[in-house]
Amino acid sequence: MKSFWVALMGLFLGLAGPAQAAGTWVATPYAPPRAVFEFYLDHPQKIGSALYWVRSVMNSVQESPYDYSPEDLRLVVVIHGNEIVTVAKKNEAAYQDAVDRMRYYASLGVKFKVCGQAAADFGYRVEDFQDFIEVVPNGITELVHWQQQGYALIVPKVLEKTVDIEPLR
Repeated sequence: MKSFWVALMGLFLGLAGPAQAAGTWVATPYAPPRAVFEFYLDHPQKIGSALYWVRSVMNSVQESPYDYSPEDLRLVVVIHGNEIVTVAKKNEAAYQDAVDRMRYYASLGVKFKVCGQAAADFGYRVEDFQDFIEVVPNGITELVHWQQQGYALIVPKVLEKTVDIEPLR
């Protein structure tokens, strides 16, 4: 009897009733993106997750209704954290999946830049890097340069999952 009164009050107050309206899909009128991604990661293994941010920008605007081609996109990745080791030729086998993805993105026009100062800290020279890598004097200055050219700064947040999402759904 108590649940009957609770249900009746819910109907009266509008808490339970007809189905609520659904969300609305909106195709924001995106222009071809110009973005610089700052990769400054604490662990090299996180580069795979950071690369999903690049993929997300690329894929969303190459699909309908935008249909931009890779040539329309202007994307730059500046690498200056511990993930530098992933693009050193000597470490290719350890990071093969990430290297293959970066090489593919580079073939589509994404520029990959490595901070020369950070590279020196790791003991790397220009010739130690993959062929799709450009070494620049300084990662921070490079980020400033691209922002001055009108590129949006995107800093991927790569967190470690500590909570199972199933109970949250």
